Amino acid sequence: MYTPNIQKPSILSVSQLNYYLKSVIGNDPRLNFVLLSGEISNLTDHYRSGHIYLSLKDERSVIRAVMFAGNARRLKFRPQDGMKVLCRGRVSVYEPSGQYQLYIEDMQPDGVGALSLAFEQLKRELEKQGLFDTAHKKPLPRFPRVVGVITSPTGAAVQDIRNILYRRFPNIEIKLCPVLVQGDGAPPQLISAVQKLDSEGECDVIIIGRGGGSIEDLWAFNSKELANAVYNCRTPIISAVGHETDFTICDFAADMRAPTPSAAAELAVPDVRELKANYMSQRQYLQSLLENRLRGEKDKLRYFHRAIQAAGPVADIMKKTDQYVFYQRHLKTLIDKKIYIEELNLKKTAAKLESLSPLAVLSRGYTLAEQNGRIVTSAAALGREEEFTLTFSDGKVNARVTGE
Repeated sequence: MYTPNIQKPSILSVSQLNYYLKSVIGNDPRLNFVLLSGEISNLTDHYRSGHIYLSLKDERSVIRAVMFAGNARRLKFRPQDGMKVLCRGRVSVYEPSGQYQLYIEDMQPDGVGALSLAFEQLKRELEKQGLFDTAHKKPLPRFPRVVGVITSPTGAAVQDIRNILYRRFPNIEIKLCPVLVQGDGAPPQLISAVQKLDSEGECDVIIIGRGGGSIEDLWAFNSKELANAVYNCRTPIISAVGHETDFTICDFAADMRAPTPSAAAELAVPDVRELKANYMSQRQYLQSLLENRLRGEKDKLRYFHRAIQAAGPVADIMKKTDQYVFYQRHLKTLIDKKIYIEELNLKKTAAKLESLSPLAVLSRGYTLAEQNGRIVTSAAALGREEEFTLTFSDGKVNARVTGE
């Protein structure tokens, strides 16, 4: 390595001087690890190369700085002019221009967490694009047949969702799409799961979420690409990420936000017990309404009968009496027909509700085969000597496959 001796009078080229200054600064350990605070100005973000060029300044001075793409890609927030930041890096000389500058390796917002800042920046960006507009949000179906669930297959959230769905609406079909819910590999899996369930068209509503955690644990649900996938999904989506106080970008983009996964299951399906109680209440109300109507019509008939009797001649009375009898019979026929029709409708409704109960199916001699908490729908799914459970209308028994 050639190092000019500037202690002796000599003529140096510009390149030699810049090279020497770079070697001096580069060999100073105090300048190889610098922590610097300042305000960003003259920010230039080269989207093609990924490099970020900027200046850091305080009240009296300014220094040029650069953050190369490899380091810039790790930023959780978007640097902006006027933002106060803390930077870690090294000082060196850029030989072609002879300018010393800071080479930034890491950057954090000064006074606020990087993830919190990134969340607010992305929220404002997507809100301006209309991804959170209430006019775009789809209503949830009242009586879904299939509920898609996108979450971790091993977490507590999936068990809570399953238990509540089956308790509230026993005949519901659950289609689980297992995914990672945290870490760098989680966002692509979440996006793929949303697009898969939506494209298949089998689900009436989709639940996406996970249990609670720190902002770092929930960060997979703050993906811009996931928000767009949820926004473009044709199937209604309920987002249930974390606890009641946790909010993610996915929550704002979804058609409905639930405070917890359990609450999402309650929003997705009705409670069959409440439906039955409501139908019984309506039946009693209708019956009471018809009885009151019948009493009112009878009172009218008695009034007309007395009026006829007081009207005069016997012939008129007999004529009116015949009319009275006719109208009375006709009215009774109409009322009986109305009561019959309404009772028939109520019986049909009650029969439909009764058919929702899985016990009604089992009482007809059918059984339900389960293995490890999953329903077995095919004999091919069971191997020889494998154990499973048979559920009858009056209890369960353990069974084992003994032959083909």
